[in-house]
Amino acid sequence: MWEKNININDIKEIRTRTTVYFGVGAIQKINDISKDLKSKGIDKVIVMSGRNAYKATGAWDVVEKALKDNAIGYVNYDQVTPNPTTHHVNDAAKLAKDFGAKAVIAIGGGSPTDAGKSVAILLEYPEKTAEDIYEFKFAPEKAAPIVSINLTHGTGTETNRFAVVTIPEKNFKPAIAYDCIYPAYAIDDPQLMTKLSPKQTKYVSIDAVNHVVEAATSAVASPYAITLAKEVVALVAKYLPKANENPEDLEARYYLAYAAMMGGVCFDNGLLHYTHALEHPLSGVKPELAHGLGLAMLLPAVIKCIYPKQSYVLADVLSPIVKGLTGNPDEAEKAAKGVEEWLASVGVPQKLTDEGFTDADVEKLVKLTYETPSLAGLLAIGPCGDGKEVVESIYKNSMHKML
Repeated sequence: MWEKNININDIKEIRTRTTVYFGVGAIQKINDISKDLKSKGIDKVIVMSGRNAYKATGAWDVVEKALKDNAIGYVNYDQVTPNPTTHHVNDAAKLAKDFGAKAVIAIGGGSPTDAGKSVAILLEYPEKTAEDIYEFKFAPEKAAPIVSINLTHGTGTETNRFAVVTIPEKNFKPAIAYDCIYPAYAIDDPQLMTKLSPKQTKYVSIDAVNHVVEAATSAVASPYAITLAKEVVALVAKYLPKANENPEDLEARYYLAYAAMMGGVCFDNGLLHYTHALEHPLSGVKPELAHGLGLAMLLPAVIKCIYPKQSYVLADVLSPIVKGLTGNPDEAEKAAKGVEEWLASVGVPQKLTDEGFTDADVEKLVKLTYETPSLAGLLAIGPCGDGKEVVESIYKNSMHKML
């Protein structure tokens, strides 16, 4: 029934550009990737990572050997944190420039890849800073080659042109989207994802669900985005409980990784709107807040807001997690409560008050939503418009569990 929401005369762009090596054992493809980099004259790289996961998963042992076997020098910036900042990017870019790096290899979740994409830009624009990128003082047209070795099943950044970095002094968490930062190669190896903590497993999977719910209901959604969204939600609904029950379940990790990868392609085409636009201020103010948790706390209120405008699409997309939706616009509350109940069933029942936010924070959060560079563009393609009353109502309705 989602077809009823499609204007067949509205021309859409459909994108997918990265070569992704996908499957158990895919990390070994770093050997072929390294050979290709060397054949193109790349003899030095910077490796972007967090402090532990790149080694604990075993990824680094394989990557380091491949680099050495191909006589590619490397320097490792291992200070990337969740919600990376412009300081991380600037420090890593200096390290890369001083070393003479010609490409970026990111190992980790979305944070190392997003920071790595930003460093790749600065390698081509050495006079610029991360602040210049994320305050939109210029529009980059080139970046050093990027390889993304993905250790989580959530962000989808390994397959698209987006990156997010926080400007801590301003509590800004903007998003960029440039063709030059599509990774040349990506590796999605489910075996590297079995060490995700129970919380990370839930949060990154919920991130993927949010990506597709937004991409399928934005003003620029295409049939391609909606088709991907349906499959992503179905896969997460089926396999997240299995991964929760048994973190070593490779089949579950495989299909969650596949869902996340499709999610990245999905929002590369349909873009994002309210949930991400409103989450960025949350983790901009509280960098310790997991991105996926922030999204989970907002999602039911967003569903309640947008369901009347996108009822046919959402009835289809949400059917694996909310039973009995017919596409009637009057089902908004049923859909929102159903999503909230599903989130609780997979172990994420929290609302904003549980993470220390109060009604007194709403004014500041609304202000940040409109002041943070790039977020206005997300609001503009939301199904309910970009009015402040919409943003305010979503924040307020996310404070407590729905009655």
